[in-house]
Amino acid sequence: MLVMRLWPRGIRRALVDEWNRDLAPSRDLLFAFKRHGLPWKDYVRRYWEEIPTAAVDALRRRARRETVTLLCACADETHCHRGLLKQAVVGKRRSTQRHKDTKSATPGKRRARKTGS
Repeated sequence: MLVMRLWPRGIRRALVDEWNRDLAPSRDLLFAFKRHGLPWKDYVRRYWEEIPTAAVDALRRRARRETVTLLCACADETHCHRGLLKQAVVGKRRSTQRHKDTKSATPGKRRARKTGS
């Protein structure tokens, strides 16, 4: 699955099974990060703000049923939206709406788990 806003030059469409623009960062965000020095932390925050929660949830559901390979032009996955999406799929990152809801909870307090006796 290609996750870029614009189709990359030199890549034949027959080589890619699916193109999902909804999971790609906007051109403005990408340029701010790559050309204007936007810090990674700010990029990540803005990325999750602009990506539709429904698109991430659909990717998660699909990844549970089948193998999904994410493609884009970034050389470094650790500083790429592919890595962020991978974290979301494996459960290390919640979708935007759920993430905002958990921040409003009282910090440091956890519910005690009941154990079977």
